[in-house]
Amino acid sequence: MHTYLLKQGLVLVALTSATLLAHAQADRWQQHVNYNMDVTVDAQAHTFTGTQHLEYTNNSEDTLKKVFYHLYWNAFQPGSMMDVRSRELGKITLPNGRPDWDNRVRDRIANLKPDEIGYQQISNFKYNGRPLTPQVIGTILEVALDKPILPHSRATFDLTFKAQVPVQIRRSGRDNKEGVDYSMSQWYPKLCEYDYEGWHATPYIAREFYGVWGDYKVNITIDKRYVLAGTGYLQNPQEIGYGYEAEGSKVTRPAGQTLTWRFNAPNVHDFVWAADPNYQHLKTQIDGPEGFTAHFFFLPNDTTNVSWPVLVRRLPEAYQYIKAHYGAYPYKQYSFIQGGDGGMEYPMATLIMGNGTPEGLYGVAMHEWMHSWYQGMFATNESLYPWMDEGFTTFAENYIIYNTTDSLKGRWPLLDSYRGYFYLAASGLEEPMSTHSDHYNTNFGYSLTAYSKGATFMEQLGYVMGAPVRDAGLLRYYRTWRFKHPNPNDFIRVMEQESGLALDWYKQYFVNSTKHIDYAVDSVYAQDNKTVVRLRRIGGFPMPIDLVVTPKNGDPVMHYIPLTIMYGQKPNEYPGMQRMVHEGWPWVNYTYDVIVDAPLNSLKTIEIDPSLRLADVNRKNNKVTL
Repeated sequence: MHTYLLKQGLVLVALTSATLLAHAQADRWQQHVNYNMDVTVDAQAHTFTGTQHLEYTNNSEDTLKKVFYHLYWNAFQPGSMMDVRSRELGKITLPNGRPDWDNRVRDRIANLKPDEIGYQQISNFKYNGRPLTPQVIGTILEVALDKPILPHSRATFDLTFKAQVPVQIRRSGRDNKEGVDYSMSQWYPKLCEYDYEGWHATPYIAREFYGVWGDYKVNITIDKRYVLAGTGYLQNPQEIGYGYEAEGSKVTRPAGQTLTWRFNAPNVHDFVWAADPNYQHLKTQIDGPEGFTAHFFFLPNDTTNVSWPVLVRRLPEAYQYIKAHYGAYPYKQYSFIQGGDGGMEYPMATLIMGNGTPEGLYGVAMHEWMHSWYQGMFATNESLYPWMDEGFTTFAENYIIYNTTDSLKGRWPLLDSYRGYFYLAASGLEEPMSTHSDHYNTNFGYSLTAYSKGATFMEQLGYVMGAPVRDAGLLRYYRTWRFKHPNPNDFIRVMEQESGLALDWYKQYFVNSTKHIDYAVDSVYAQDNKTVVRLRRIGGFPMPIDLVVTPKNGDPVMHYIPLTIMYGQKPNEYPGMQRMVHEGWPWVNYTYDVIVDAPLNSLKTIEIDPSLRLADVNRKNNKVTL
C-alpha cells in the first residue's frame, strides 16, 4: 500500500498557513573574523610555514578574557585523544559482530612515524601587537588575554605557524589511497566559535566542526607544478593558468620554481584547499550568466575519465531542483575536488572520493554539495546538532537523486534512511539526538543517528505537517536563517510559522528522547451497521494518524486523526481521496476509536499510514485485512 499513496496519491497541495507563534529571532548576534594568511609549502618535506593576521569583532555583550584556537592536526599523533578514542571504540563489538571502528582511523594514528604525524606549532603570538604565551592543550590553543576584549569592540591577533602534513587518515593529509598529494583541510590555526552558549573549544576527536563567519585572504606559495583547488576566488588567474584563466587568454607566469596562489573568500566559516600536479580541471557555468561557475578537479584514469564528465553534465539539472526546493546557491563558484577520503564538505568546495561509478560519484557529490546549504550556509553547530547537518543533507540528497536520475526509480527515496533508523532503534545502542557528536558511546550510534534518524526526522515532519508545507518551510528556513547559526529550536519555530501547528512536542520526542513510535489496529467490530476501528498506541512517542480504510467496492477513504497538542491539522495531501477529519487524539490516551460509516462486511482493508512515512518500529500490526 506504500506504493498506492506514493505513486497514486502524491498530488500534493501547497497551502499558505497561518502563523502560530512569534517570528524567529534571526537577528541573533554572532562574532566576525577576517583572516589574512601567507603560506609557503615545502612539498619535498611535507611541511609549510605561515603567518596569520586575524581581526576579531566581539559582537556580543560579553567581556572576553580568553580566546581559543583549533590546532586540528595535532590529533594525528600517537596518544592523541583521537587515537585513544578510536582504539577504545574498536574494543566494542556491535550487533553484527564487527568492532566499532571508524575503519579509516582504526589504530593507524598509533603507528605513525615521526615523519608521518601531523602537527601545528605556534610562535610569535601577539594580541593587539603585544606578545602573549598561549598554552597548547592537545588540539586546542588556549590564550589568556592580558586585557579583555570588551563588548562590541575589535581585537587583532598575529602568529607564526609551522605544520607537518600528516599521512592522510581522516579528511586531511597527504598521499591518500587515491593518489592525491595534498588534501588540506583543518590546516591552519582556526579561532574557536564564541556564541550565546559561550566558547566552543571542542577538541578534535573525530567528528564535526563549528566556525566563525568571516572573510579570508589566503596566499599559498608552492612548487609551480602543482594545481590547486579550494575555497575562494583566485585573484591572479592570468599568472596561474591551469584552467583558471579567461578562455583563450594568455597566461604569463612569473620566473622561478614557485607560484603564489592568491585566494579571497568572503563570508565563509572555513577554508580548504587541495593540490596535485596531475589534477585535471574542468568547469561549467550553472544557471546562466547570473549563476555561478562549477569547477571539477580529479586525477584522470579510466574510471574518472568516464564518471567526472557525467557529473559535469548532470549538475545543471540538479541545481534547478535544488534552487527550487532549498534556495539559491549564494556564491559565484563551487569546486568538486577529488580528495580520497569519502566526502567532506567545506565552504565553496568539497573533497570527495573520485574513483567511483557515475552513479556513485553523483550520489556522493549531491550529498556533499547539499552541505553547502545544511552547513555551509546555515553553519549550525555540527558538534551539538550533527543531525541538522548530516540528516537534512541526506534527506535532500536522496530527493535530488530521485528527481534527476533513474537510480532510485520505483523506490521511496528515504527507504534506506528509515531502515537505518529502525536498525538503530532495535540495536539497544540508540542515544538521544541531542547527544554531542563526540560523546556518543559508539561510532555506530552516532552515524545512524546523524544520517538515518536525522533524515527520518525531516521526512516524517512531512507526514506531520504535510509534505508541501514542509517543503515551503525549508525555503522559509533558507530565507530566515542562512548565515546565522540556527539551532533546532529555530528550525522548529520556522516550521510552526509555515504550518500553523505547534511542533515543539515533535522535537522533544524525536530529538531529546529515544522513545519510539508504535501504533496498532487493536480491534475492529460492527456497531449499529457501522464499523468501529480501535487504534492502540503501544510506543511512548505519540503521533497524528493517517488511517486508510479501503472498501471491497469503492475508493479508499482517509481518516485523519490529529494529535491534540498540535493545535491544528495538516492540509489534505491527497486531494483525489476522500478525507474524514476526526477529533484530536490526546497523547495521554492509549486507545482511540474511529467510527467508520460503513458495515464491517463491506470493508476490505484498514491500514495505518500506507505511505510508510510514520516511523513505526513495528508495522506488522498496522494493517488488517477483512
